[in-house]
Amino acid sequence: MNLNLLKSMSLVSEDVTEMASDFAAETVVESPATIDQAADLATQIGDTLLTANNVWMMLATALVFIMHLGFAGVEAGFGQAKNTVNILFKNTLTPIIGVVTYALLGFFLMYPGFETPGWFAFDGAGWSMFWFSPADADVTTGYADGGYTYWTDFLFQAMFAATAATIVSGAVAERIKLSAYLLFTLVFVGVVYPLIGSWKWGGGVLDDWGFYDFAGSTLVHSVGGWGALAGIMVLGPRLGKYVDGKVIDKPGSSVPLAVIGVFLLWLGWFGFNGGSVLSADPALTSFVLVTTSLAACAGGIGGFVTGYLVFKRLDLGMVLNGILAGLVGITAGADVINPGPAVFVGLVAGVLVVFSAVTLDKFKLDDVVGAVSVHLTCGIWGTLAVGIFSTNAEHSFGTQLIGVLICGVTAFVSAFIIFQVLKATIGIRVTQEHEEEGLDSHEHGIRGYTITVE
Repeated sequence: MNLNLLKSMSLVSEDVTEMASDFAAETVVESPATIDQAADLATQIGDTLLTANNVWMMLATALVFIMHLGFAGVEAGFGQAKNTVNILFKNTLTPIIGVVTYALLGFFLMYPGFETPGWFAFDGAGWSMFWFSPADADVTTGYADGGYTYWTDFLFQAMFAATAATIVSGAVAERIKLSAYLLFTLVFVGVVYPLIGSWKWGGGVLDDWGFYDFAGSTLVHSVGGWGALAGIMVLGPRLGKYVDGKVIDKPGSSVPLAVIGVFLLWLGWFGFNGGSVLSADPALTSFVLVTTSLAACAGGIGGFVTGYLVFKRLDLGMVLNGILAGLVGITAGADVINPGPAVFVGLVAGVLVVFSAVTLDKFKLDDVVGAVSVHLTCGIWGTLAVGIFSTNAEHSFGTQLIGVLICGVTAFVSAFIIFQVLKATIGIRVTQEHEEEGLDSHEHGIRGYTITVE
C-alpha cells in the first residue's frame, strides 16, 4: 500500500470518527437503540465518503487516460505527414502495453509494502488479486477507509505508468523501428518506472529521506524524459535534420492537431494532479487545480516571450510547449506551493523549455516534439522548486536534489542499456529508404493523409 494512500486513509478516517463522535456527544445515550443509531450514522457517513472519493478518483483516471489522446495529437501534429500512421500506431499500443505490463508486474514492484524503507521489494502475492481470486472477492480491505477501492487505485496508477512510456515515443519518432520501441516500452514500464516509483510512492528509501514529488515531476515526467534522452542519443538525428551546422526545420503535418493535443493534455492534467490528492477533499483538490492552471498559463507566457526573443517570431510551438512545461513544473508541488509562487514556477519552466530545445539542437540531439525539454528539463526544475517554495518546512532543496540525481541516473542508465541491447540485437533504426519515403507506406501500407486531385 503506498504512502499517499495511507495519508488519505488517515484523513478520511479522522473525518468519519470526528463526525460520529460529535453526533454521540450531542446525543443523550439512553438506550442501545440510540447507540445503534450513532453507529449507523457513522457507517452511512463512511459509505458516502467512500462513494464520493471513489467517483472522483475514477473520473481522474479517465482524465489521465485522455492524456494519451493528447500525446497522440501533439506527436502526430508535430511529426511529418509521411509518418502519421506510424506515430498513431505507437501511441495506440503504448497504453495497451503499459496497462497490461503494469498489471502483470509493475504494480507489485511499485507498491511492494517495504517492511523497512529500502531499494527493492516485490509484492508478488498481489497477483492473486488478478488471477486467482473470485470476481466478488473483498479486495477493498485497507482501501475503503482511504476513499477508493483496490481496482481504482490500480487503474489510476497504471495510467501514470503508461504516460512515462508515451513521453519517449515523441522524442524518438520518425526513425525508430516499431519492434524496438515496443520492446523498450515493455521493459521500461514493467520494471524501470515502477522500481524508481517505489522509492518514493511505495514507501522506499527516498520517501524515508524526505524526498517529495506530489504527482510525478520526477517519478513520471523526468523518468520518461531521461528515457527519451537516452533514445535520441542512441538513435541519432533524423536524416537531413542537421546540415552544415544548420538546423533544418521539418514542418509538422498539422498545427491544429498539435494545438488540440496540448489542450487535451491540459484537460487531462486536472486528473493527473487533482486525482493525486487521492480523495475528493474539496479544499485541497480545488487548490491543486488552481496552482496547476496558473502554472500552465504562466508557462505559456514564458514560452511565448522567450520564443519571440530567441527566434524573432511569434512561435506557436514554443507557446504550446511552454504550457506543457508549466504543467510539468508544478506537478511535483501542486499541493504545497501557493498560487503566487506557482505562477513563478510555471513562468521559469516556460523560459527553460525554449533554451533547452536550443541547447539540444546545438548538440545535434533531435527531439521531434520537444519531449526532453518539456518533461526532463522542467521536471527537474519543478522538483527542485519544491525545496524552494514549499509551504512545508520539512521539504529541503538538498533532499530534492539528491532524489532528482538518484532517479535520473537510474532512469537514464537503464534506458541507455535497454536501447543499446536492442541496437546490438534486433536493431533500432529503420532503413534510410524507409525513413526518406516515410514509415507509413513501408510499415503500415496506408497514409495518414490522402489528397485526391481530380
